[in-house]
Amino acid sequence: MSAPVENPPTPWRRVLAWVDVRFRSPAAIYGLIVFTAFVTIAEDHAESIEDMLATSVASLIVFFIAHVFAHTLTEHSEHGFRAALRNALRHGSGMLYASVPSIIVLAVSWATGATIHDAVDSCMLTAFIMLALLGYHAFQSRRAPLFGRILGAVATAMLGIFIVILEYGFH
Repeated sequence: MSAPVENPPTPWRRVLAWVDVRFRSPAAIYGLIVFTAFVTIAEDHAESIEDMLATSVASLIVFFIAHVFAHTLTEHSEHGFRAALRNALRHGSGMLYASVPSIIVLAVSWATGATIHDAVDSCMLTAFIMLALLGYHAFQSRRAPLFGRILGAVATAMLGIFIVILEYGFH
């Protein structure tokens, strides 16, 4: 008997696999929420979209460095410095990946002459969509019915945006 022939993955499945590896981690979800919060906070003080973008990216990089430092420090005694640093960079890279769609949206907003407020709205919408996709995938993986997947996606996205609003409120 021959083994069943598997169909090659469709382009859509390849995209989903790429997103899954880079965006479906605690560090990535945290990075997405934190970066969106940085953008909303920077909006209050920025004079331009590029100023807001620079402030938000710099803030995220500082948080990424802190994450890598903490991860390396806690694993150093078990795995040695190099292995701990390598693991920390791999683990924390999702924080940086997660900001890429929002950075692209902000860059396009700047290039098209959008207002700072419109750029922030677009960034929030991007975060909402990313969180909804992650929520949908999580519920799909648990074999939830379609209505449960959609409800889970919306609830996931709304909770993420609520956290962004809380973060903004405390700053």
